[in-house]
Amino acid sequence: MNASRQYWLMKSEPGECSIDDALAAPNHTVAWAGVRNYEARNFMRDAMRIGDGVLFYHSGCAEPGVAGLAEVASTPYPDPTQFDDRSAYFDTASKPAAPRWILVDVKAVERIPLISLARMRADKALADMLILRRGNRLSITPVTPDQWRAMLLLTSR
Repeated sequence: MNASRQYWLMKSEPGECSIDDALAAPNHTVAWAGVRNYEARNFMRDAMRIGDGVLFYHSGCAEPGVAGLAEVASTPYPDPTQFDDRSAYFDTASKPAAPRWILVDVKAVERIPLISLARMRADKALADMLILRRGNRLSITPVTPDQWRAMLLLTSR
């Protein structure tokens, strides 16, 4: 494992962008648009680097959980949906000269058998994982190297 590589869990509703959608996209890459939380935005803007590992998490569905592995594929850039008045993510306060919201591109690496929240909660190595904390609703959370390794073990690697 690369010592400078960081790891992230990134949530997406499968109806908006699933791991299968990402794998079917050109170069298996999608823009991670629509993040409207400052802490999650700051992770993309200030901490993510190309090549960082991503746990692709399906949320807002019958069985939420990690459905794939991916990696950060770009440096941050302005999210165009903030300027599109037809978009659900339109932000009247954001201006092209001073964009409020940014995104990164995410490249899907592979689909994995779903690792449900219950399965994650049952693994002691994941006990401190932010996604498992009561009340956590962030769409992007950091994952420690130990948690990343534990998740890879759950994929039967």
